Amino acid sequence: MTAAPESPLTSVRQPTSRRLYDIVLALFCSLLLVSNIGATKLIAFGPELTVSGFPVLPIVTDGGALLFPLTYILGDVLAEVYGMRLARRAIILGFAIALLASVTFLLVDSAPAASGYDQSGAFHAVLGFVPRIVLASLCGYLAGQFLNAYVVVRLRERARPQPDPLPRTWRTWPTRTVGSLWWRLVSSTVVGELADTTIFCTIAFGGLIGLGSFVNYVLVGYLWKVGVEVVMLPVTLRVIPVVRRYEGYPVPGQAVSA
Repeated sequence: MTAAPESPLTSVRQPTSRRLYDIVLALFCSLLLVSNIGATKLIAFGPELTVSGFPVLPIVTDGGALLFPLTYILGDVLAEVYGMRLARRAIILGFAIALLASVTFLLVDSAPAASGYDQSGAFHAVLGFVPRIVLASLCGYLAGQFLNAYVVVRLRERARPQPDPLPRTWRTWPTRTVGSLWWRLVSSTVVGELADTTIFCTIAFGGLIGLGSFVNYVLVGYLWKVGVEVVMLPVTLRVIPVVRRYEGYPVPGQAVSA
């Protein structure tokens, strides 16, 4: 006997197990921590190019941009599979770990160096800047990740199950789009990354670089992060059903044993 498959558009109930939750949580927090340290270095690509007084090149970003977009992909997995409550737990734990790292680096930087250790200046130059970076990251991170998870969950809850298959006409495209997983993932990233990037860049480097470079920095960071999510979307769309199935949670469109 089989039960009707759960609609992908209904509210998320808790999975029957959380065998992968700890792994996703560990990766989520690790990527956040590494990104905070990497973000202490601004990097630029390309020759200098100015158009009407606005610096188009070089492209300015920071080292955190290499891995930080992946936290949003993992955040999508957490919200889509485990629901808002467990996604919120992951976000708060990531916040606590990043704060602990910031305080630790601050205390180590302030402590007197041992005899023979002559790298205090280098340590301060790199990790001494981390507290401001982490403050920026934490503020942007909390706003961005909560918005990201909220949009994923709310879009799913507000959508309604539709007959399958719907006629593939331009009139049914909005209905299909709003109810689709890819739309939830992209929409949540567009909203979350906008808040995250703007807040982070303003706190971390506001007043430290010129206005043109700052605008370049914000735009490049935002477009890059959203672009990574879009490029990785085919992978994310395959990972989420695998995690749902492994945790014993019904995969939309599949019948499950009663």
